[in-house]
Amino acid sequence: MADALLDPANASKATLKLENTEKRDTLIAIEKKYQKIWAESRVFETDAPTVEEDPTTDPDALRERNPKFFGCMAYPYMNGTLHAGHSFSLSKVEFQTGYARMQGKRALFPLGFHCTGMPIKACADKLTREVEMFGKNFEGAAIDEDTEKEPAPPPSNAPTKEDITKFAAKKGKAASKAVKLKWQFQIMQAIGIPLEEIHKFADPRHWLTYFPPLCKRDCSSLGLRIDWRRSFITTDVNPYYDAFVRWQMNRLKELGKIKYGERYTIYSPKDGQPCMDHDRSDGEGVGPQEYTGIKIKVFEWTEDAMAQLEGKLPQGANVYMVAATLRPETMYGQTCCFVGPSIEYGIFQVSETDFYLCTERAARNMAYQKIFPEEGKYPCVANILGSALVGSLVYAPLSVHKSGVRVLPMETVLATKGTGVVTSVPSDSPDDYATVMDLAKKAEYYKIKKEWAELEIPPIIKTPSYGDKTAEFLVKKLKINSPKDAKQLAEAKELAYKEGFYQGIMLIGDFAGEKVEVAKPKVREQLIKSGEAFAYAEPEGHVMSRSGDACIVALLDQWYLDYGEKEWRAQTEELVSEKLNSYHLETKHGLMANLAWLNQWACARSYGLGSKLPWDPQFLVESLSDSTIYMAYYTIAHYLHSTIDGKSPGIAGISPEQMADEVWDYIFCQRELPKEVIEKHNLPMDWLQKMRREFEYFYPLDVRVSGKDLIQNHLTFFLYIHIAIFPPAYWPSGIRANGHLMLNGDKMSKSTGNFLTLSETVNKFGADAARIAFADAGDGVEDANFEEKVANAAILRLYTLKEWCEEIVKEADAGKLRSGPKDTFWDQIFENEMNELIQATKEHYDSTSYKLALKTGFYEFQAARDTYREATASIGGMHKDLILDWIKNQALMLNPVAPHWAEYVWQELLKQPTTIQNGLFPKPSKPVSAALAATRNYVQNVASNVTSTEAAQLKKKAKGKGTTYDPKKPKRLSVYVALGYPSWQEKYIDMVREMFDQVSLTVNDKELNGRVARMGEMKKAMPFVQGLKKRLTTESPEAVFNRQLAFDEVATLKEIVPGLKRTTAAKEVVIVVVEEGGKTGKTVDGETVEGLPPLAEGAEPGNPRFEFANIE
Repeated sequence: MADALLDPANASKATLKLENTEKRDTLIAIEKKYQKIWAESRVFETDAPTVEEDPTTDPDALRERNPKFFGCMAYPYMNGTLHAGHSFSLSKVEFQTGYARMQGKRALFPLGFHCTGMPIKACADKLTREVEMFGKNFEGAAIDEDTEKEPAPPPSNAPTKEDITKFAAKKGKAASKAVKLKWQFQIMQAIGIPLEEIHKFADPRHWLTYFPPLCKRDCSSLGLRIDWRRSFITTDVNPYYDAFVRWQMNRLKELGKIKYGERYTIYSPKDGQPCMDHDRSDGEGVGPQEYTGIKIKVFEWTEDAMAQLEGKLPQGANVYMVAATLRPETMYGQTCCFVGPSIEYGIFQVSETDFYLCTERAARNMAYQKIFPEEGKYPCVANILGSALVGSLVYAPLSVHKSGVRVLPMETVLATKGTGVVTSVPSDSPDDYATVMDLAKKAEYYKIKKEWAELEIPPIIKTPSYGDKTAEFLVKKLKINSPKDAKQLAEAKELAYKEGFYQGIMLIGDFAGEKVEVAKPKVREQLIKSGEAFAYAEPEGHVMSRSGDACIVALLDQWYLDYGEKEWRAQTEELVSEKLNSYHLETKHGLMANLAWLNQWACARSYGLGSKLPWDPQFLVESLSDSTIYMAYYTIAHYLHSTIDGKSPGIAGISPEQMADEVWDYIFCQRELPKEVIEKHNLPMDWLQKMRREFEYFYPLDVRVSGKDLIQNHLTFFLYIHIAIFPPAYWPSGIRANGHLMLNGDKMSKSTGNFLTLSETVNKFGADAARIAFADAGDGVEDANFEEKVANAAILRLYTLKEWCEEIVKEADAGKLRSGPKDTFWDQIFENEMNELIQATKEHYDSTSYKLALKTGFYEFQAARDTYREATASIGGMHKDLILDWIKNQALMLNPVAPHWAEYVWQELLKQPTTIQNGLFPKPSKPVSAALAATRNYVQNVASNVTSTEAAQLKKKAKGKGTTYDPKKPKRLSVYVALGYPSWQEKYIDMVREMFDQVSLTVNDKELNGRVARMGEMKKAMPFVQGLKKRLTTESPEAVFNRQLAFDEVATLKEIVPGLKRTTAAKEVVIVVVEEGGKTGKTVDGETVEGLPPLAEGAEPGNPRFEFANIE
């Protein structure tokens, strides 16, 4: 099993296996050819217009005259190769970039490489230890069969409902991708690193040279339109980027956005530093939860407890059971104190005389919050089971029961949440009320005295909905019978908290009469000042660092970004709500929810890779804080350096030392450079002016693409920092968040074999087929699905279409295609449908709906060609100009998604002189004709209905219902068409018109149905009325009520007779115009036909009837 896990191919063992790859290989050869040509011709290197191209110095005028597009995605982290999920986010920028180029815009798509933070350093340190333990090539490692097994982490508690509006992703990315291997060298093997190379990764800088080239290789193999000149790696390894980050942090500090002080933060004692989102293997998005630690003094121990504690506590010791509560204002109503009978508690010494009783986990948190005398130390003098504590008499601060309350058992107390000690307030907590009722009812079973659970429950809070005994009210209303009714209790808890907090009025204590939300902080402060409580915090869920440490909350003096500061937050909220294009409402709502709760964020750490904090170099800038505005750096990166590590200077010839803070201000913030700074650093102003022009042209960023999990941190930070540093004209224009990518309908997972790297995806399907599958995967915020069958089918479709285009071009060159006027019925239909689909596809690309663009611009476009090809087979074939236009338009419309195939057709078949990557999106050859569109729809409906008519007749015959029709014998198809509507329908049209609301586009159904019923023709009239209502949902009211066809129905039927003969194999196709009443009619040749079948009476304009019959 262990060996299987070490095989990189095992990660994709459950994916689709391809057998015949000849067609795929042909397409890949084309892709490699054009990727090489694009790279050599630098077609995707995009610059701002030079002064020679456009002399204006006004950035707005420059952008108006020379439209631009600037998009990027969150740069990938360089601790491995890219997988299909990365590719999906990349594809969103890629398709938008390709389409922007076709709109005539200078489209910029850069990509950098993120190396900042703890993951690389932590992995490198593990490898250092493993090399020391096992040798350079790990020859001393013993790998057992249980390698892949690891203990389950403690349960991850959901965030408390106190933070009702808090936005949080469901799962950290690292956790969802984790490969369960014991040693780091095994993980390196599993991602494809040769065993003899792994020891090199003990140097963290080796990661920075190894993975970026692989990322570039894989992105290029997918044909991405990336301007690689602008790439860079982060950290102080690149001195230019390091200067950029230091400038950013200096400016934020000057602006008062970075502050220093005590604050709670998620912390890894093992690593000795805060554990931020990117440092976690589990618990991404989890923050500190602040509680009030209530000190419940023990008055009297049980005999069992005294026996266990004998000799372990000094004479006169004060022992406090510590309960963590989110509702200090309810402490007046305490009637008992709960413990978990099976939980082991510790008694921890906090001073010579004072001791706290709680779980070891809680004490570990407290040890880093200045609650114990020495940081990190929480001396335990004794351990005791919760069952031994049951019956002890304790003093509950603020409780009306001054003589004390009892410790009682509660089976649902968790050792992994809070302190393991729970206050009981049965007046306002449904859980507590249900538990004390159960305890009183089963006192003997629980081995307690009944009266312990029957202390008076005082009313402490009054609410408008539930009165002054909220818990009792809700328990009865929701029919909760025991503490085991978890679902109802969870609902009751949320209802009780919301009502109590927002609507409740205090009935007791010093703050009686005040609203709960006002009194709550006052009660907390009073308790803490009196020494009966203290501030306590812990992670709101399980957090595991990448170094394998279960994290706690520490109270630290640290540098932090003051996110949530009132004015700063208001500016950011205004941008999101008023100006930012979020593409989907879910993204906007997620950002707004995140802004509502996000506050101070530690921006420095002491371990990992990164840039040093300029004013406090013992710290490094945290990885989510050095990656907020690097999009601005993209605009000038190629001026600064020509290699990603900044070791070789760029086209401006500027050294890192010359990039003083004032220089960055000049480029990015419209500040002028003081003369003394220019002289001091010997600055080349001509180059700096070009750099400023480049930035001011491409900014603001048009779209930032990322997975939706980054809404809760990176994307929100990105907005905050742009607002702080840049003038409003350069604040971001758009954020597009996409869902995670599933593979074949299931979560991607290496352990199950349902996993593909980007390299594997391209090698397996080729670039264009993979890109089509990415476009097909989905465009919303919900999770998308990369379907391998779609990619595989795309190979066949692209290859077949390529061959067909080659054949058509040969026939055109040989003069084998019809020429002359393109004015036949089918020429007009086809040209109009092409124009329709071009217009529809443009609209889909405009709205970044790539799945729909693929539908209209690829699948339906080919279906239109198929129909045209079949329909013209009997009239001289397809028109040369139209079908060559089709090929040209197909190449252009497919270019954003499948550029290699498009380039091949464009250059090698159509002999265009320049690359299609500079081609413009096609425009309709003429305005779309509604009449021709209606005609086409009519023809399609006729074809479908003819087929279903014959099938229905055969079904009837099979059931022995009297028809003698035999499809194998010579047959005639009769088409019954009506030129007018039955006169009885007019009154119902008038009725629906009268009831139709032009504003809401709805019909008053109740009144309409009543009037139809009173007419006495329900059976005949109601289906007709329902049909009118249905048409009103998709057609204009004028077209529905006027009942005029946009085309000549009889003439259209005559045009399609040859096609009907061919598709039905009918010897004759007779068109009969039915007269009023449906009994007689005339053929289009003028012959009168009497005794028409009953079905002819049902013919209406645009809705003919059909019948097959045998002929002699």
